Amino acid sequence: MDPATAPWWTRATAYQIYPRSFADSDGDGIGDIPGIVSKLDYLERLGVGFVWLSPVYASPMCDNGYDIADYRAIAAEFGTMEDMDRLIAEARARGIGIVMDLVVNHTSSEHEWFRSATGGPDAPYRNYYVWRDPAPDGGPPNDLESSFGGPAWSLDPGGSGQYYLHLFDPGQPDLNWHNPRMRADIHATMNWWLDRGIAGFRMDVIDLIGKEVDEGVTANGPHLHAHIREMMAATAQGRDIVTVGEAWSATPENALLYCGRDRDALSMVFQFAHVTRFWDDAHGKWEPHPIELTGLKAVFDRWQAALSDDGWNSLFWSNHDLPRAVSTYGDAREWRVRSAKMLATVLHLMKGTPYIYQGEELGMTNAGFDDISQYRDVETLNQHRLMRAADMSEAEFLAGARRSSRDNARTPMQWTDGPEAGFTTGTPWIGVNPNHATINAAAQEDDPDSVLAYYRHLVRLRREHDIVVFGSYTPIAPDHPNVFVYRRDLEGRALVVVANWTAEEVAFDPPGGMEAEGRCLVGNVAPRTRIDGTVTLAPYEAFAILYEPD
Repeated sequence: MDPATAPWWTRATAYQIYPRSFADSDGDGIGDIPGIVSKLDYLERLGVGFVWLSPVYASPMCDNGYDIADYRAIAAEFGTMEDMDRLIAEARARGIGIVMDLVVNHTSSEHEWFRSATGGPDAPYRNYYVWRDPAPDGGPPNDLESSFGGPAWSLDPGGSGQYYLHLFDPGQPDLNWHNPRMRADIHATMNWWLDRGIAGFRMDVIDLIGKEVDEGVTANGPHLHAHIREMMAATAQGRDIVTVGEAWSATPENALLYCGRDRDALSMVFQFAHVTRFWDDAHGKWEPHPIELTGLKAVFDRWQAALSDDGWNSLFWSNHDLPRAVSTYGDAREWRVRSAKMLATVLHLMKGTPYIYQGEELGMTNAGFDDISQYRDVETLNQHRLMRAADMSEAEFLAGARRSSRDNARTPMQWTDGPEAGFTTGTPWIGVNPNHATINAAAQEDDPDSVLAYYRHLVRLRREHDIVVFGSYTPIAPDHPNVFVYRRDLEGRALVVVANWTAEEVAFDPPGGMEAEGRCLVGNVAPRTRIDGTVTLAPYEAFAILYEPD
């Protein structure tokens, strides 16, 4: 990619906001849009180029907004359309784009389309959804399972006797992407938002819209990429926007179908191979295996190679569906600050667009809930019911939830050490992590050694150094069990990134060619300007050295 003509989002760092948990302006315990507006200066100081905003549309909130009842209205608990317009304008004034979460695999069961569709086989909008006759025994049409647990089919509440498809909660009926009228309505809604000035879309589970349920195909269906290209042709032409697709089934082999430069498709793709690699075959994320560094490196190295000359990577450790990064990949206790900086170093200096999930820049940790009553997430509560029925003990389930529940990422943003972490003056919708007394934005704001200051520095490096954005990526010592090392190269310059992934000192023998004096761009222990012979790395030490031609 030519730096002179590269899209703006290649140099940007993204920040994800989960509105319900970010900042509450009115004391009702639920984060809202005015609360986000009040924190825009914080985001400007962090240096981010765009914000991915999880859904704020009108919704009954069975899945915290990922069940949309009206794509062109704002949920009352989040504010008004006037608040939304103000957010878009004030963010833009600070050089920050607002990227909306586009949830179009499904709607809410309270959407006017679905309410109409339940009137019978000939009802208006019936064909906007996926309906099938029951199996001969009267049960669901097939054995598809919901991602949240249980059958992916529910009976028509209108009494037709047919079943409707929901790959997630029953309150989230799947849309029928074979219907061109439905697709046109989605495109019109996207254009409606783009005309309001948003910077683009993050597309929720976009790999599911090409499903062929009669063949048991849910992800990567045969018409998926045709649907995406049609969508982009109808909405993105002539607009300078960013689009990123969430695709749990994406692989290095099919990634360019999503985001290849000549595909007229998406800007980039979220893939999850580094997440799912360590899930248990039987119990998935609820009983994950320990992180094994060589396997983790192999995933990143493979994806960097796959999109090295075409397409674009989305880089992330955490989001609203995943546990906190430092609790998963680092050491959230003794080495929380240093390991959080190490993780940031490794991720932000790769090729691609890095995404910061709210609170990650503070080193926020998992919730640590010890009772099922503290959880709010529909997936966690469904899995609790199913696994307890399958004889998993309460202690075993809670241990898995403390590692993997989506609520780990959804506890309120920790702004201060005061009541409710400064998130609200009321009672928060979900409990605040008690460690906000020591982990909070106010404590880190002016601390040059804080995790927050470190993230600000990494974001600035991406804006200032083309090699961070466009340099080629070469893995170094891929089989080393404790050290993550790679090299970036661009126009005679080299950037070498070294990270100790352990809580122990590690001796590292680098390959030749790194003995020259360079410039330390970033380091979480002490500045290093050369790698000369065997290097003893401190626990969770990470640094990057820039070598420039004489």
